[in-house]
Amino acid sequence: MKLKKADILKALEKISAPGEGQNLVESGSVTNVQVFGDEVEVDVTIKNPSLQAKKKTEVEILKIIHSEVYEKAKIKVNLKVDAPAKPKVNQIKGKPIPGIQNIIAVASGKGGVGKSTVTANLAVTLAKMGFKVGLLDTDIYGPSMPIMFDVAAEKPLSINVDGKAKMKPIENYGVKLLSIGFFTQPNQAVIWRGPMAAKALNQMIFDAHWGELDFLLLDLPPGTGDIHLSIMQSLPVTGAVVVSTPQEIALADARKGVAMFQQEAINVPVLGIVENMAYFTPAELPDNKYHIFGKNGAKNLSEDLNVPFLGEIPLVQSIREAGDVGRPAALQTATPTEEAFEELTKNVVQELVRRNTDLPPTEAIKITTMAGCSAVKKK
Repeated sequence: MKLKKADILKALEKISAPGEGQNLVESGSVTNVQVFGDEVEVDVTIKNPSLQAKKKTEVEILKIIHSEVYEKAKIKVNLKVDAPAKPKVNQIKGKPIPGIQNIIAVASGKGGVGKSTVTANLAVTLAKMGFKVGLLDTDIYGPSMPIMFDVAAEKPLSINVDGKAKMKPIENYGVKLLSIGFFTQPNQAVIWRGPMAAKALNQMIFDAHWGELDFLLLDLPPGTGDIHLSIMQSLPVTGAVVVSTPQEIALADARKGVAMFQQEAINVPVLGIVENMAYFTPAELPDNKYHIFGKNGAKNLSEDLNVPFLGEIPLVQSIREAGDVGRPAALQTATPTEEAFEELTKNVVQELVRRNTDLPPTEAIKITTMAGCSAVKKK
């Protein structure tokens, strides 16, 4: 018996396309029908990838043609699945800390550039602006925040939160603070291998009662090593701020610091670069600027790397003195130092808002091989 294509299509109109709300023909699922005497070949594409949907569609095609057109027809069904691609969502895979909106890592490629000083002053300026701020001193081997906030003699208390014992951060100048320095003696050296340091960090992060925070600042140790990876594997860091001084030797390491966050396996947005010790201004000559370490080095680097320049902080004696006595210099009202830190903080907040508007949440990284840490990207 010679079959007709029109009869086949009419029969197929009685089968619903899986999940479409239309029949196979109306939905466009039937892409081709070929008839050769009593042989029929039907090409069908459905969007439901389940095995049940595929089998059900194939059986229904065979049944309907045999019952409605010709019971002895030889039928071949070529069935393909064209499921819509799931949008790639950059989900937070790490353990988010309840109540904390943004986590900002402050880093530098090398030590001695004033990263902790910048972090402390950024924290108190955010608090002055009315934000709820926390600061985690992640430098296990050289914690400095307890001194900078004049709380070196304090000890975090244990409090009960929902039946669990939690550390209560020390608070001063409107900033909640935790540091390994609270748990060691002033003259005691911390001699730990990486896993011990990482465990201590995790306890200060997840076993602390931070409460509701707009910002948690992470004061990272110098370099691009184990502690940095532990932090970014544990937390969905919103963005990073890199601190440098203007001279070339510091810029070379700052470049590596930016590159670390931009590694494909890490992929933490860099909010920008801060130029610390940008120029020296003596108190008796406040209008004079002496560029001791070079001029605009970090600003030029930010342009080269296509990351925002967040601002410059002068080399002023009062900034060092304020840090030593535990009262960050940004608390000095109506001074050029306060203005510099306010400008920096406004730029950080602005870049953070832009980052949260333009980009999905950051994933906490999962490095399974050393490829993610390689200095050379292998092709």
